Amino acid sequence: MSGMHRTRIKICGITRVEDALAAAHAGADAIGLVFYPPSSRAVELAQACEIAAALPPLVGTVALFVNAEPRRVHEVIERLRPSLLQFHGDETPQQCEAYDYPYLRAVRMRPGLDLLDLKARYAQAHGLLRGLLLDAFVEGFGGGGEVFDWSLIPADVGCPIVLSGGLRAANVARAVARVRPWAVDVSSGVERSRGVKDAAAMQAFVAAVRAADSEAQQDCPAAGTAR
Repeated sequence: MSGMHRTRIKICGITRVEDALAAAHAGADAIGLVFYPPSSRAVELAQACEIAAALPPLVGTVALFVNAEPRRVHEVIERLRPSLLQFHGDETPQQCEAYDYPYLRAVRMRPGLDLLDLKARYAQAHGLLRGLLLDAFVEGFGGGGEVFDWSLIPADVGCPIVLSGGLRAANVARAVARVRPWAVDVSSGVERSRGVKDAAAMQAFVAAVRAADSEAQQDCPAAGTAR
């Protein structure tokens, strides 16, 4: 990947307007809104709409679902109009594609998983897959704030990778340097308590990603003159 690439940043599990604004001002490209009632970071639709309405321009919203009823997904699409959907459960390619809406497919990484085959099955459906979000494999849905073995990721997956799973300011630069993902996703790594973000932690996380991008640029100076 070119050294000119700027790693995008998604801050997930936003539950408050003030946290969404702090994420945006820290430099996040997108926020994640969780529509999975068992999660401590779940939001009601009215709450999500209030958060989204407060965002400054060019900050995306990602609506996260886990084995949701189709009517619930349609309702969120109709009222929230998120930038992307994110499916984090057992949804099949056909179920993900049924909404005629761009989406991310979350994948819980573990040894033996054929990521290329999985990507091919989703990509062949109708072409609405925008990327794979790679997370740790733990009990339940979501990575539980755990880091997975990044060596499980093939060199060329063939679609944008959003790296998740236990990222925080202390390790995200190493993750960016190792994986070179299109984007990174953080939730618990920038929290003061479950569902409540810490503005300073978000700023530190973004700064660490930008530092990693800058270092990659210095390692590949020719990229700046490629066009």
